[in-house]
Amino acid sequence: MSLTNNPFLTRSTLEYELPPFALIEEDHYLPAFYAGFEEHLREIDAIIDTPEITFENTIVQMERSGQMLGRVARVFFNKSSSDTNPNLEKIQGEIAPKLTSHTDSITLNPALFARIKFLHESQGSLNLNEEDAWLLHKYYNDFIHAGAHLTEDQRTELKTINEELSKLDAEFSKRLLADTKDLAVVVDDVAELDGFTPNQIAACAAAAKDRGLEGKWLINAVNFTGNPVLASLTHRSLRERIMKASLEKGGRGNANDTREALVQMATLRAKRAELFGFKSHADYTLDVQTAKNPANVHAMLRQIAPSAVANAKREAADIQAAIGDAFTIESWDWDFYTEKVRQAKYNLDSAKMREYFELEAVLHDGVFFAAGKLFGLTFKERADLISYHPESRAFEVFNEDGSKLGLYLADFYTRDSKRGGAWMNSLVDQNFLFNQLPVVCNNLNIPKPPKGEPTLLTLAEITTLFHEFGHALHGLLSNVKYPRTSGTSVERDFVEFPSQVNEMWIMWPEVLDNYARHYVTGEKFPQEWRDRLKESETFNEGHATTSYLAAAVLDLAWHQLTPGVDIGDVFEFERKALDDYGLLYPPVPTRYRSTYFSHIFASGYSAGYYGYIWSEMLDAETVDWFKESGGLTRANGDHFRRELLGRGGSIDTMQMFRNFRGRDASIAPLIKRRGL
Repeated sequence: MSLTNNPFLTRSTLEYELPPFALIEEDHYLPAFYAGFEEHLREIDAIIDTPEITFENTIVQMERSGQMLGRVARVFFNKSSSDTNPNLEKIQGEIAPKLTSHTDSITLNPALFARIKFLHESQGSLNLNEEDAWLLHKYYNDFIHAGAHLTEDQRTELKTINEELSKLDAEFSKRLLADTKDLAVVVDDVAELDGFTPNQIAACAAAAKDRGLEGKWLINAVNFTGNPVLASLTHRSLRERIMKASLEKGGRGNANDTREALVQMATLRAKRAELFGFKSHADYTLDVQTAKNPANVHAMLRQIAPSAVANAKREAADIQAAIGDAFTIESWDWDFYTEKVRQAKYNLDSAKMREYFELEAVLHDGVFFAAGKLFGLTFKERADLISYHPESRAFEVFNEDGSKLGLYLADFYTRDSKRGGAWMNSLVDQNFLFNQLPVVCNNLNIPKPPKGEPTLLTLAEITTLFHEFGHALHGLLSNVKYPRTSGTSVERDFVEFPSQVNEMWIMWPEVLDNYARHYVTGEKFPQEWRDRLKESETFNEGHATTSYLAAAVLDLAWHQLTPGVDIGDVFEFERKALDDYGLLYPPVPTRYRSTYFSHIFASGYSAGYYGYIWSEMLDAETVDWFKESGGLTRANGDHFRRELLGRGGSIDTMQMFRNFRGRDASIAPLIKRRGL
């Protein structure tokens, strides 16, 4: 495989070091990966061969190493998640275990670990500043957590486990994407789409045409349980088809069944934890998170679960009253009749509200506007910059003084080649070591309207957009020296905190006034609707919290297994785990069943899904602080940026929060917010 003219060989010369997507071809990936492995190992060997051991020639040189590998990995994995194809899946299948093996060859290298350990034990005499000291601490913990302290035989076994896990991870993703695509619901009679707007019907027709199903309508499956369209469709039989198809993802006994892979992953993770001397994978994982151990997480979740289920059952009673005696509420009825209850209680019509939430207005006059008010940022779209897909748009981001801050890429629409969900990736990490500005990317899965029609959003989609942009801000506002501590490089149960804080501006009067205008008339979002949305803040929170908690509990159940335990039937395992928590309530299924729980079996969140509500405790405290301190002001934004967002992972995260808030967090604001 030739490296001639491979664009990954050197740093990009484009603005912001944006990867040269116009030059990148699929045949470039594998040669660049393998060349990157070799270059990185040569750089590590040079560090080990240096007789003297200093912070500069060991830790800083490690930060300087692996640049080619980092370039190709960031581009490839962003591309494979947002626009994959069989060839990219094949490359991922080949490279995933190789990448794991390569990482292990570094983190399990005893000579390299000896240097890091020496520096860690000598840091009292090194005169390091706060950021350097924390970087050394992180490297030492990284190596310990990776197994550098294990015996040679244990390290050999660990490498085998890690390689097998990386293969299973890729296989799980591949099967789930294929099954999600296959489980799109085909509609033969347009009458069944009663409740949809003309634009939604046209979008379904276009989706069917793309699959060669001219004259039919297609409702694509989503990665979580259910589907946003369930709130609109009047035909109960179609809603039932959609929900049942959703719950079957990855568990149908066909070639795309994920059960065998996920059981193998849970078993191997338990075995790996045992190698490290931990009781379970959850114990091993949480040891380096802010939660510290599963007992702390369970204590929090069990404090919330009973009230959440009780609220859900009260909500179900209201829905049953709206249904009457015709039938008993099922999971596929919840969203549709919730909208009727919402209308009856608060006179709110979600479909009508969408007419005030046009994507471009929400983005420019909502998301960007709030960032401008808080942090003084401005955004300029750069249509001349070529991204990784025609639908990915580039925005140049500037500080208040006009200086360049970074580049923001936005890829909003769903497509068959994109995995489900929404996320943020970094293509270039901000750091002063290489004088690099950040290039960050948001991916969402908003249904694409017919050409020429506006993209009208639901409140849930607006929340996702503000949330993911919160991650983007964490990357864009990073102000650190080292790539290792840049942007979102914080503990997994802390990383959702800044993104959740950014959701608070959705309904902030000044922001809402600016973006919520009727897409035809320009009329402002009615004040009475704002008031009712305020009144209904905890509406349906029983359902939302119960569904989320069920998924978090399943995650912990899988990852508190001990080696040798016979799991038996996957679905029976799920049932027992939820029943133990009192969360087994059929009208409110778990947000993710195990068979399509890509967060924990394909996206690095194993034993970490609890992190959303753990982070929300910090988020609720921070929202209270903003409200108490005057809200959307530059002074507040500067304080948040200086003490928290800009620090990335360069100091202890909980100390960072204390520096920002002035004290530790309390759970009380979270309990109040969720109406529990």
